[in-house]
Amino acid sequence: MARHGGRGWYGRVIAAAVGVTAMAAVTSVWTAQADGSGADSGAEASARPSPAASAPARVAVDIAHASDRGPRGVNITIDDGPDPVWTPQVLDVLRENGVKATFCMVGTQAQAHPDLVKAVVAAGHRLCDHTVSHDTSMDTKPQAYQSQQILDAERMITEASGGVRPLYYRAPGGAFTPYSRDLAASRGMRPLGWNVDTKDFERPGAAAIVANVKSEVGNGPTILFHDAGGDRSQTVTALREVLPWLKQQGYSFGFPVR
Repeated sequence: MARHGGRGWYGRVIAAAVGVTAMAAVTSVWTAQADGSGADSGAEASARPSPAASAPARVAVDIAHASDRGPRGVNITIDDGPDPVWTPQVLDVLRENGVKATFCMVGTQAQAHPDLVKAVVAAGHRLCDHTVSHDTSMDTKPQAYQSQQILDAERMITEASGGVRPLYYRAPGGAFTPYSRDLAASRGMRPLGWNVDTKDFERPGAAAIVANVKSEVGNGPTILFHDAGGDRSQTVTALREVLPWLKQQGYSFGFPVR
């Protein structure tokens, strides 16, 4: 899994988050996220309290790539947001195509834009913890630092969503460690990888992004896009072409396995 550079813009917001280590108790969870039955099952149901919300069940510790829709399923994953310019546009494209996705959110971004986190959940998408500050060197840092990045982001995202917890953890740039995977799994967040790197973060042009999907989707079902970190207009354009194309090829849209 390739690491993406040039993301220093997160550093400007990390100061507001570093040092916060206490975990807030979560009192409610959306069953649309928790039921794990696929992209279309109850995804737009209203929030209902869960007595187990404050004690998430451990999930598998290995890095997930497969889709809950089986061998012809694909998982659309959207990283680094939410962003007030691009996330609404991505949500529009997903809605127009009837597609549910997994949004891997940076904690400080979620904290800054709780309305967008709630909009993502309300549309039936799932949440993923992408750390507090998107440090792609996470795997070189002490365990205490990894813990702070993962657990503080989990709290920030859960609070911003109104009580919906992230179901996955994606290490920035794929910088997983055995410790970070085990910690995430203990919090009910399945470590999440990817199979198709669209390279949209590099802004190679919408046509190149589409070509990357078409050439690499045979490698596996989990496709990586971004909705923050810069101008994501190429991503929005590419999604408008890629989603119908995937349907034409006989793929269905699901969530990563848990």
